[in-house]
Amino acid sequence: MHHEQAEAIAIQALSFIASDAELLPRFLALTGIEVGQIRQAANEPGFLAGVLQFVLAHEPTLLAFSEQGGVPPQDVAAAHRQLPLGEGDWDIQP
Repeated sequence: MHHEQAEAIAIQALSFIASDAELLPRFLALTGIEVGQIRQAANEPGFLAGVLQFVLAHEPTLLAFSEQGGVPPQDVAAAHRQLPLGEGDWDIQP
């Protein structure tokens, strides 16, 4: 997976989170970011990896995102590894 593909998946995941009335407050609480800061934070190294880490950390969220976005769970994990500060072992089998 290329870096650009990984970024596209992370941006898609961020949009998924932002459109969900239950996920967005949880994401904001965990990250400490306010709604008005998301656009600026998205330019920071590691933010997009953090978005994917948030999705990967909760299987129901991962599966819902995968279904809605048409992105297999293993591709979400692969995208996470391609982004800055995207370390971690998210070995998801197809």
